[in-house]
Amino acid sequence: MPEISLNVLDVAENSTRAGASLVTITVDADISSDKLTVIIDDNGCGMTPEQTAQVTDPFFTSRTTRKVGLGVPFFKLAAESTGGSFTITSTPGVGTTVTAVFVLSHIDRMPLGDISATIHTLVVYHPETDFVYRYRYNDSSFTLDTREFRQVLGDVPFDMPEISAYIMDYLNENKQETDGGAVY
Repeated sequence: MPEISLNVLDVAENSTRAGASLVTITVDADISSDKLTVIIDDNGCGMTPEQTAQVTDPFFTSRTTRKVGLGVPFFKLAAESTGGSFTITSTPGVGTTVTAVFVLSHIDRMPLGDISATIHTLVVYHPETDFVYRYRYNDSSFTLDTREFRQVLGDVPFDMPEISAYIMDYLNENKQETDGGAVY
């Protein structure tokens, strides 16, 4: 995958397939420590220690529609190839946390990509799942929490064109305000 945001999309899709009702995605760019940390945490069905150990193997997948699962192994390779790290912790019946740390200045680090579009896609196309998205750039940050949106909107669906456009604007404007338009 050419962008980190697409890895986020893939792992978060795994969370929704695992029955998560809440997925928390954190993107933390800290220029002073030269690190980009991405955390996807869910309350899905979780995995056994054996499954957790196998999930980074490209020839292991729990899906029945294909025989290989490349998303998590590629995400791991992308982080580790920058001198960063990758971990998965999971507990059956509790959920899973995936953490990828990238060295920002490393020549092999792929760009973050359009993280706002990724979060928008997840929120709009998974109405049964709540998402908390935290974006931090140095000392500035913002949070989108779909549970708060639901309190205001009631039963109005997120895929309604006006609501979908509002969510995209919210993400783009807050990202711009937080990072000043930084591209990394």
